[in-house]
Amino acid sequence: MRKSRTSEHYVRFQERLLATRKANGLTQAEVALRLGKPQSFVAKVENGERRLDVIELVAYVSAIGAEPVAFITAMAEEVAGGKA
Repeated sequence: MRKSRTSEHYVRFQERLLATRKANGLTQAEVALRLGKPQSFVAKVENGERRLDVIELVAYVSAIGAEPVAFITAMAEEVAGGKA
């Protein structure tokens, strides 16, 4: 079994983070400012070099302009449904 970082679901998670940020018209720098982190943190999250724990995920999803529970629910439904 592949590591979860490179699984199809994890890749889809990264794509969803990126798409949500872009859909809300935010740059990596703007998200980083909202998080109080360097822009490189956002870049590493988006390209899979940096994983998020649940507390960081809630803050990150809020910073990209999404509602955390809805975001996580959508990901859970996608994983449970076997969609990649």
